[in-house]
Amino acid sequence: MELNYRINSVPHTLDIIDLYTSAGLKRPVEDAERIGTMYANSNLIVSVYHEDRLVGVARSVTDFCYCCYLSDLAIREEYKNLGIGKRLIELTQERLGDKVALLLLSAPGAMEYYPKVGFEKIENGFIIHRKV
Repeated sequence: MELNYRINSVPHTLDIIDLYTSAGLKRPVEDAERIGTMYANSNLIVSVYHEDRLVGVARSVTDFCYCCYLSDLAIREEYKNLGIGKRLIELTQERLGDKVALLLLSAPGAMEYYPKVGFEKIENGFIIHRKV
């Protein structure tokens, strides 16, 4: 299977919504404008296509010198367990370099995945939840 990875090529909003729905990623998929704004304001996007179909994405916000927040990691359901998520993370890290910490908040169902691809669980975080 030939996969085409792209750096900072923003996928079409409807393709992102379709991917998130397939991946089971809880995002405001009913609000295309909000999804589009999420991507417009992200500064590191790694996507992967099989033929012309978006099959995975890693969306991040970073300063490129100290920290990076991996906001979304989504893989289309039928493409899971092929190493695509791990590769998206690797490509993200390659763009960031060794001086940048990569942070994320995990969906409950993915808690066991992230240690397998090099993340360390931390206990010293805090959050103010969104109201909408």
